[in-house]
Amino acid sequence: MIRVLLADDHPVVRSGYQRLLGMEADLRVVGEAASGDEAYALHQAQMPDVLVTDLSMPGGGLELIRRVMRRDPRARVLVFSMHDSASLVRQAFEAGARGFLTKASPPESLVDAVRALAAGRRYLGPELPASLLEPAAGAAGDDALSALSPREFEIFRLLAEGRSSSECAQALKLSPKTVANHQTVIKDKLGVHTSAALAHLALLHGVIGLPAAV
Repeated sequence: MIRVLLADDHPVVRSGYQRLLGMEADLRVVGEAASGDEAYALHQAQMPDVLVTDLSMPGGGLELIRRVMRRDPRARVLVFSMHDSASLVRQAFEAGARGFLTKASPPESLVDAVRALAAGRRYLGPELPASLLEPAAGAAGDDALSALSPREFEIFRLLAEGRSSSECAQALKLSPKTVANHQTVIKDKLGVHTSAALAHLALLHGVIGLPAAV
């Protein structure tokens, strides 16, 4: 039996995952979490075979992966996200994820991905280029965002979405001072000086999408 822990801040989404996975005789959901901190605590308590996590949730998905892997380097983490930028996928793998799937994938892909990770294999959604499983070229390559650490990338993404420093601090359970310090480092690493330039860079690399038309 493959034991699965679900982490997503939307109860309806978690419920859908649970129903889908529960239809398979070899899969069992052993816990659900709505934040990074809750997921980390449940992972310690349950020690699931696979952790399925979103990235956009309180406490931060990338930070959750980093914490889990630091405690248990053998942990198998599958990211299931609505975002599919190459930068974000690589950040997730660098943090320690073993698989990445977008929420636009067919439902059966989630089942396939969980089984693949449980068997010790890596998994990349069928809609994503296989090259993302290869090591990134680094900061000197064509992806300037590779210079950011997982925590910096998470803050960068939130700032680019228009969140204030205090909102970022609340979402990631950090102090405003810590976020402000990270923001300074992020801008230095990326060579930008304004929030508008930060958002433009995020759009350029597909980290955030264009606002929906009203």
